[in-house]
Amino acid sequence: MSRICLALVLSLLFACGEGETVQVPAEPAPPLSTPEFIVAGYMNDPAALRRGQDLFLGSCVSFCHGLIEEEPDQADALFLFDCRWTHAEDNAEMFRIVKEGIPDTRMVGFGENFPEGDSDVWKIVAYIRQSQDNCGEVSR
Repeated sequence: MSRICLALVLSLLFACGEGETVQVPAEPAPPLSTPEFIVAGYMNDPAALRRGQDLFLGSCVSFCHGLIEEEPDQADALFLFDCRWTHAEDNAEMFRIVKEGIPDTRMVGFGENFPEGDSDVWKIVAYIRQSQDNCGEVSR
């Protein structure tokens, strides 16, 4: 019996090959569809940033948000280009707010109203992030 076990062990060792190293699979890369990748991609695309800016100016600034920070008691809505965020801590939350709005506030959701759907919402998020003050190493 011990000879059979020894033969099995030796055959398994030889089957693996001499001098071969076992490769441990690397950590899988994050999917390209994560909010960080989507926004980063648009932030590096001048045409996407222009579209995000145009949509922001036409849909957000023309109704509520300003391009210049005002005193809180004079502002119609929150200033979005500083590092102080009240309702969103990351890109995914900002995306959700643009789409769904914020209950019990004037911030209505735009839903599927943009011509290019979610792509347009991500371009708005990218434009805001690109235009923000330098917020240090905070990943938004």
